[in-house]
Amino acid sequence: MKISIVSVVPEIYKPFLQASLLKRAQEKKLIQVDLNPYFDFVQPKERIDAPIFGPGAGMLIRPQVIERAIDTQEKKYGKAYKIFFSPQGKKLNQCVVKNIVQKASECGHLMLLPARYEGIDARAEEYYADEIISVGDFVLMGGDLAAMMLLEASMRYVPGVVGKHESVEDESFSGPFVEYPHYTEPVDWKGMEVPEIIRSGHHGEIDKWRRQQSAKRTVFDHFDWLRSSKLTKPDIELSKKYIPPHYCALMHEQVLIGPEKEKGTTSVTSLDLHDIARSARTYGIEKYFIVTPLSDQQRVINRLLEFWQTDGKDYNIERYEAVKLVIIVDHLKDVMAQIEQIEGKKPIIVATSARETNHPREISFYDQDKVWSQNRPVLLVFGTGQGLDNDLVDQADYILKPVKGFSEYNHLSVRSAAAIIFDRWLGINEKDC
Repeated sequence: MKISIVSVVPEIYKPFLQASLLKRAQEKKLIQVDLNPYFDFVQPKERIDAPIFGPGAGMLIRPQVIERAIDTQEKKYGKAYKIFFSPQGKKLNQCVVKNIVQKASECGHLMLLPARYEGIDARAEEYYADEIISVGDFVLMGGDLAAMMLLEASMRYVPGVVGKHESVEDESFSGPFVEYPHYTEPVDWKGMEVPEIIRSGHHGEIDKWRRQQSAKRTVFDHFDWLRSSKLTKPDIELSKKYIPPHYCALMHEQVLIGPEKEKGTTSVTSLDLHDIARSARTYGIEKYFIVTPLSDQQRVINRLLEFWQTDGKDYNIERYEAVKLVIIVDHLKDVMAQIEQIEGKKPIIVATSARETNHPREISFYDQDKVWSQNRPVLLVFGTGQGLDNDLVDQADYILKPVKGFSEYNHLSVRSAAAIIFDRWLGINEKDC
């Protein structure tokens, strides 16, 4: 593969390209790197950059310079798959890397155009770029380190660059799970021993242990990667072993009611019972507790449950599977007691709210690791009426940030909010590159 790199500071690539596997790949003629400064594509004393139009400071690489660089390199090596770099670009991940290698291999020429200053004229990017890549949500002094990262990641997929192909395919982010931990001598170091299972010589058990460790690491530390990956049924079943059991409670007491938002109780509705039960079943919630101290409300709901949890099985099996999760209790303390009896541990209370709370332990929908690392069951608490009262919120271990859209309106029904929260917290959201 031919690789063209055009840079404002080409000298920083020289030690990088003359080290380790990239050096050997060039010596074996698996890749040929042509490194050029942008200054090669302008006349003597002609600038490669010009000031930005409009308010604001900074200089941009001029589009004519990009045009000359691309024309020159494509005349040498044929049409290139052209990569530009920008914080506004597509986030680099293993899937994107594989796609770039495939496209570059088809034409045999990969061209990297990292920028400096404030970047490259947007028209050049729009006209030429096959990909605009970002390596993260931060800003570097230029795109050269990003270009090196892309080279390191992509060249590993060029046949012959890495000795064993399976060592590439089995590593982190090549599938839904990150890599398992590795160990070497000595067996005992600072009181920590290499796990006996991987010293046992039983290859089948070692493979099983490694897969379990990969799944555990991924669930706790890279859940967003896991949930966005293509998952098989065995992948899902293995992952579920490391996601703590989740419960939910719909509060009809300790809630705010009326325009004055006074503490009170609300009525139970059949819609909330059915719809939240169906959402709970979909997202693997263990039990759905409806909390009301009102005996007449309990009688109404129990009549519904009596049908759905017995005869309902023959009438609508899917509804039966959902409604059998429902339990009626008097107070939140009863919910806590039942969960502790089932799990042997007190649950972590995660409250929800449609309003900003300034809770000292507010968490986002990306903070599963903070909660799950405590190895305790999780209880998601939802409020009816105008939401949970302040005493209950203060009692919670955490409170989730409100669900929001790009509007000022924020008055979801509790059943809609519950479905969204289950999905954001526990849902699989597969995406392509």
